[in-house]
Amino acid sequence: MLLLLLLLLLLLLLLLLLLLLLLLLLLLLLLLLLLLLLLLLLLLLLLLPLLLLLLLLLLLLLLLLLLLLLLLLLLVLLLLVLLPPQPPPPPPPPRLLLLLLLLLPLLLLLLPLLLLLLLLLPLLLLLLLLLLLLLLLLLLLLLLLLLLLLLLLLLLQLLLLLLLLLLLLLLLLLLLLLLLLLLLLLHHHHHHHHHHHSQ
Repeated sequence: MLLLLLLLLLLLLLLLLLLLLLLLLLLLLLLLLLLLLLLLLLLLLLLLPLLLLLLLLLLLLLLLLLLLLLLLLLLVLLLLVLLPPQPPPPPPPPRLLLLLLLLLPLLLLLLPLLLLLLLLLPLLLLLLLLLLLLLLLLLLLLLLLLLLLLLLLLLLQLLLLLLLLLLLLLLLLLLLLLLLLLLLLLHHHHHHHHHHHSQ
């Protein structure tokens, strides 16, 4: 009976050791995951200023383009104001014609540029919007990562507590096992002694 109990205890001890090993493995895995998350967080934090800088540059470019557009518009308006012929005086008109001929290529040059700028503007705005969206997404990801990190830390604490409990249980079992062995030895010795006496 005592032997059976001893065997049972040994089995339980083995089982507990296995569980302990499993827990340790899980703990290691969790720590690895934590490290990975921290690395990812660091990467994101590094990426964020870069994105902000890009956004700023884009905004500056946009402002510059707008300024250029305004300048061009002003120039065109000025040209248009200057161009209409004043009430034709009798003096020779070739001079006016010459002015018109001189200004026409300039106007023709300015118009495509104006069109190009108008085309570029929506594109830049779209790019800006995209960048802002990306920034928002990054911030969201950062928040999510922080939450995950918190959760992992909580889990880690729980695991450590469990590990401690298991170790205590293991110690208790070992003590019990030793006690049983002692008892078994004592019992055997007593029995043997008794037998010797009867002879």
